[in-house]
Amino acid sequence: MLTIFIVITATFFIMHIVPGGPFTGEKAVSESVQAAMEAKYGLDKPLIVQYGTYLHDLIFNFDLGPSLKQKGREVTEIIADGFAVSAKLGLVAAAWGCLVGIILGCIAAIKRNTFVDRLIMVISTAFISMPSFIVGSLLLMIFACNLGWFPANGADSGGMFLPVLTLGLVPMANITRLTRSSMLEVLGQGYIRTAKAKGIASNKILFSHALKNAIIPDITYFGPLIASIVTGSLVVEQIFAVPGIGRAFVQSIVNRDYTVVMGTTIVLACLVVIMNLLSDILYKAVDPRIELK
Repeated sequence: MLTIFIVITATFFIMHIVPGGPFTGEKAVSESVQAAMEAKYGLDKPLIVQYGTYLHDLIFNFDLGPSLKQKGREVTEIIADGFAVSAKLGLVAAAWGCLVGIILGCIAAIKRNTFVDRLIMVISTAFISMPSFIVGSLLLMIFACNLGWFPANGADSGGMFLPVLTLGLVPMANITRLTRSSMLEVLGQGYIRTAKAKGIASNKILFSHALKNAIIPDITYFGPLIASIVTGSLVVEQIFAVPGIGRAFVQSIVNRDYTVVMGTTIVLACLVVIMNLLSDILYKAVDPRIELK
């Protein structure tokens, strides 16, 4: 709760310190009309009073307020509409990225210092180094514009394939490297050598003994990954015109829609805290030696 409170406080004051406002860019709006609009939403009050009112409505009424730019729409409605799309996009991307990353990491560890290992490491390093907007733009240009295999608009039928592929590449590359490093360390442990000496099949050693301990670093990465990939796919959603929460967040920043910015930031903070908590719980499930306090 303290983390979320700090995020709320920092975001609120930084957002209001930035020059401009939600109504300064309105065309053909007189100063009197602008003043009336600010009074309607309480923006004419001292900043500390606005902060106290926002906290009161949030804590006691769970009210994120109305959008300042989208007339007649509540922030919860905007977030709910975008979150449904972003959650589907992010969860599928995270799932395939983690699955493929673990498989490639295991292969690279087993084939250590071979051509296969080097090829996997080169590919994973390349995807880590390339920003998502470059990868997304390349995929869009090749598979949507040139080949025409997939629609360029993420809202169309079949249009989610390229955004899902783009979002999953970086997690896949990171998990590949994490799994390889952890797997190499585990394969050098004494209990693995003992299992081999007992004549246990290699596949059983790999999946029953080594992999279970090797994926612990992946769990550390997977928790915050879910939160960030669900609500943090800002650039990717913009490139592919996906109507998700990331796109709504970018538009709210450009439009100085304070309430939407605050609402999406709170959702992201809550997701990060919850996923970190779930990661700690999963530690115990994977490794009984770990104690939760």
